[in-house]
Amino acid sequence: MRWVASEFHLAGLHYGHGTASAWDEAVALTLGALHLPWDVDPAVLDARLLPVERTRIVALARKRITRREPLPYLLGEAFFAGFAFNVDERVLIPRSPIAELIEDGFGAFFSELPPARVLDLCTGSGCIGIATALYLPTAEVTLADISRDALAVARENITRHDVGDRVRALESDVFDGLGGQRFELIVANPPYVDARDLLTMPAEFRHEPELALGAGRDGLDIVRRMLREAREHLTDDGWLIVEVGNSDRHLEAAFPDVPFVWLEFERGGHGVFALPAAELDACAASFA
Repeated sequence: MRWVASEFHLAGLHYGHGTASAWDEAVALTLGALHLPWDVDPAVLDARLLPVERTRIVALARKRITRREPLPYLLGEAFFAGFAFNVDERVLIPRSPIAELIEDGFGAFFSELPPARVLDLCTGSGCIGIATALYLPTAEVTLADISRDALAVARENITRHDVGDRVRALESDVFDGLGGQRFELIVANPPYVDARDLLTMPAEFRHEPELALGAGRDGLDIVRRMLREAREHLTDDGWLIVEVGNSDRHLEAAFPDVPFVWLEFERGGHGVFALPAAELDACAASFA
């Protein structure tokens, strides 16, 4: 781990796919290469590596440096809300602060009863919706995405976590493939990167599907559609929760009269808003 961290630091890698430093990335790579859990007993540090294990770790480190490929793609999995998910270059790597809301069972929005029907829009790997199903064992969850490749990964994760009785994956261009279904909660981490940020992103992010990142000049092409159409798919007491990241400033500039509720997170992260169905009704003219 010391050697890997030194090599990563020397190479000037960018971190942002689950780790924040060369050391954290070195630990994640080593444990992942050895198929050890992230919370393994620290006593394992006293173990000696087999030659084949050393070779595997060195090869992964070299790929990480030379290709600038995100570590979760090299390992084939990423952790989100405490669970491991299959990932590859067909899907965005899970890293949303929405994980904190899931771990809390969305209690700030549903204080009496948890949502019975949940939609994870622009689902990608399915991590948000599947983690929600795992934390809310009575919820039925729909995963929706326009990408068939992404949905294939999401279905792998449905099988991995054995939630196929309550979670299904549907192909849908935003809401177009959902018919008249209504949900108590719609949660989304859609493409929201604006054109300027897309051009200046570090090399690691260029391995992720552009379809899952960029959304027009101000990053709001998909979010505008969500705001216009979400009310038709929400129950009267439902909530819409959407991550827009750095495009939060564009959203406020575009809709200055909309009272977005901007959420705060203990572990960091920003640019996630919530709107109840009633506010979507009240602001319908703004979204038209």
